Amino acid sequence: MQLIHHPKSVILSVAVAACILSGTMASAQLAADYRKAADNYFKRGDYSSAISYYEKYLNGGKAKQAEFDPYTSKMAGKQVPPSDKLQAVYQLAESWRLLKNYTNAAPLYAQIADDYNTYPLGRYHYATSLRALGKYSEAEKALKDFLATYTTEDQYKKAAQREILNLQFIQEQLGRGAAAYVVQPVSGGRTGASYAPVQLTPDTLLFTATWPDSSAPANKVHVNRLYKAVFSEGAIAGVTRANEIPSGQMHEGVASVSADGNTLYLTRWSVNKDKKSASIYISKKSTDGVKWSNPSLLDTIVNTPGSNTQQPFLTPDGKHLLYASDRPGGLGGYDLWMAELDVQGKPVSTVNLGNVINTSFNEQAPYYHAASSTLVFATDGRTGMGGYDLFYSKGAIGYWGQPENFGYPVNSVKDDMYFVSYGKGKKILESVLLSSDRADVCCLELFHLAKKDPLKQVIGQVVACDTKTPLPGVAITVVDIASGKQVYSGATDADGIYSFTIESATPLSSVATLKGYYTTSQSMQLPDAADELDSLVSTPVCMQKEVVVTENITVLRNVYYEFAKADIRPESFASLDDVVDFLKKNTDVKAEIGGHTDNKGSDELNLRLSEARAVNVVNYLVSKGIEKNRLIAKGYGATQPIAPNVNEDGSDNPEGREKNRRTEMKILK
Repeated sequence: MQLIHHPKSVILSVAVAACILSGTMASAQLAADYRKAADNYFKRGDYSSAISYYEKYLNGGKAKQAEFDPYTSKMAGKQVPPSDKLQAVYQLAESWRLLKNYTNAAPLYAQIADDYNTYPLGRYHYATSLRALGKYSEAEKALKDFLATYTTEDQYKKAAQREILNLQFIQEQLGRGAAAYVVQPVSGGRTGASYAPVQLTPDTLLFTATWPDSSAPANKVHVNRLYKAVFSEGAIAGVTRANEIPSGQMHEGVASVSADGNTLYLTRWSVNKDKKSASIYISKKSTDGVKWSNPSLLDTIVNTPGSNTQQPFLTPDGKHLLYASDRPGGLGGYDLWMAELDVQGKPVSTVNLGNVINTSFNEQAPYYHAASSTLVFATDGRTGMGGYDLFYSKGAIGYWGQPENFGYPVNSVKDDMYFVSYGKGKKILESVLLSSDRADVCCLELFHLAKKDPLKQVIGQVVACDTKTPLPGVAITVVDIASGKQVYSGATDADGIYSFTIESATPLSSVATLKGYYTTSQSMQLPDAADELDSLVSTPVCMQKEVVVTENITVLRNVYYEFAKADIRPESFASLDDVVDFLKKNTDVKAEIGGHTDNKGSDELNLRLSEARAVNVVNYLVSKGIEKNRLIAKGYGATQPIAPNVNEDGSDNPEGREKNRRTEMKILK
């Protein structure tokens, strides 16, 4: 059968083909326009706009990031060469990275990482993006892959080698945890930075901030200025501008104050076309004790023309000024320097702190803790956790030891710098203010770091007074004398040992009880410098064996004490003198003096009070000539009442209580 083609069908087919071809050409032109616009924005550094057009180019005109396979994807019916697609993916990844959006950058770098011949830095940037996302082990592997294929001896290879060490250090530090510390932000919740804390007075903090100033001109809303606040128990309050210090038109902050509070050094700087120019100034407190003089520029001994000089720290003795500078003569970047000062606080000479402290990178923000002879500073030139880390060096001025990283959590995987210690004595990490951007993608903030004191172990022992042999099975109760709270209850082991833990060294009292021995209550004698020790060994407690009673107990009448105290009142002396006469006439008699109380108050308090009263009676008898070895003092507290303390109906029984508050004498064999 012969097929006959209708002319209209032919015309329609040709028209459809023409439309398809026209649409394909239009889509291709549109894709080319997207790519051209993206490349132009990328070259100009407008990465936000570049991202929008790269994504449209890669995703068929949709301004939306999606997973993209450059080897299988088609756009608008036209196959784009894989190399062209990969270049777009690479520049899209670069745009996200340069905007610090590593979440979007990392998967894009992963797509081009294997094409290391075309994109030799792809794996390096992939690794740094993984690191920024906290994927440290993956970042370490990516850097090792990068070094395996990258043969150029340049800054990237050196940086990768250093960063592998940093990543290993991070993983080791984070594995240790931060159980011994508490880190809290103290200046969060505001727009802008807050950093460089300085102890102005014991409870006043001076610091630098770029917080918005509604009264400032439009172009100076976020200028660095000095602020002050009350600092107490890890928190700041009453924040105000430090208006008593005259301010100029430049940025200013990062200050240091002399020990007597009368001299202040601060940094002032300007920024012109991204170029910073910083110098150190000095100000003196006025005679009114409130205002400060207009800051004046230190001379060229410190402020070298054409260089940046900043971040002063005045040593507590007022003789040296530590500072950071990129002046000539250093090891590279910013170095730490030290100027010797005259009695007026003006520099007379300056020296570089040398290669023990400085590196070819940057060292900044010096601080010297005199109590522990420790120099603290920030650097990005040593193995650390990320950006700037805080390091410390033990030694005296001019004689520095090898710097060590403070580790986590003093340092974080972001920038950490500007350190001041509020610790007591040599405890430099007991209470610290530092600056860090660990909680923010923008700026430094003030953080308070406090070291938790480890629990202290208290070790005690009980022995027999006569033989000094350990006594096992002794019931021990320990009470905090200040609070009256029981902190331990237990028994001695086979070696007469008992132990427990407390949060801090505090006055303690122990009560030891064992059948066949007199109950012993006494203060625990802890070693000197107990606050500095983690293990405290108390002086052993000795217990006297009980003696068999052969005669009746005698209540000593008319023996009185001061209310709730152990002091014997004078009207008791006549009755006690009768006891002296009895003991002098019966020289072979040994006696126990027993103290008793009613049941008001705690058992521990009553036991200690009754024993203290018995001891005072024994001391009185000894003072009258009775041999001490014939007498034993023992406190019974409220354990042996001879009359009811309350009546049957539950009402108080004052007469019964009075009978129970007594002193007895037992005749012993």
